[in-house]
Amino acid sequence: MTAGHVAALVLLWAGVGCVLLSAAALVWLDGTPARLHALAVASCLGVPLIALALAVEQGPGRAAAKTLFIGLVFAAGGTAATIAVGKAAWESGEVGAGEGHGSGDGSGEEEEQRWTRP
Repeated sequence: MTAGHVAALVLLWAGVGCVLLSAAALVWLDGTPARLHALAVASCLGVPLIALALAVEQGPGRAAAKTLFIGLVFAAGGTAATIAVGKAAWESGEVGAGEGHGSGDGSGEEEEQRWTRP
């Protein structure tokens, strides 16, 4: 195994780990803000890491440049989508974080938290 191949494997598994953790967090978390944070990790970090791993494995050339461009588009697009959905949720008064997990003080009481503008 060459150093480039090992680096590609490390990047690939880091990206796959980010995507899998993001998927698990999406299932577990409640509320729009928390789910947006969970998805941001996959779209802004996981997919670009996978694209970088593929580019390292492909070696220098146009194919690697195209793969890196796709990773960059995913990173920028994921960030823009996260911002757009968060803004839409903010403006609609969507229920915020804390929904379904209680107040966190162990009392078992669930409280609904609304986003408030400063």
